Amino acid sequence: QVQLVESGGGLVQAGGSLRLSCAASGRTFSSYLMGWFRQAPGKEREFVAAIRWTGLTTRHADSVKERFTISRDNAKNTVYLQINILKPEDTAVYYCAASSSGTWPRAALLAQYDYWGQGTQVTVSS
Repeated sequence: QVQLVESGGGLVQAGGSLRLSCAASGRTFSSYLMGWFRQAPGKEREFVAAIRWTGLTTRHADSVKERFTISRDNAKNTVYLQINILKPEDTAVYYCAASSSGTWPRAALLAQYDYWGQGTQVTVSS
């Protein structure tokens, strides 16, 4: 079992930055594929970024890859999402997710993830 707790969300003006954190419990965290997703009001949950267990390989959605960066610290059982140059369209609930047996080619697929956090709200004002 893995429990995920996100933090770091808030209300930010457009152009600002945030760093989201996801703290994970469980001794096998370092072996999990980790991802960030977001869900805006009235929209489906969408992939934002993913990172392999080594932390050396990452993937970002095309819509965010110039501004968002995923990273992880296995010693701290934490995965991060650095968000720069925030835009109003980034407003959403951001979720952290963990996959115990997922494959890297499918890292953007929601169904691949076994565990989800409760989400952290990011609101960007114009």
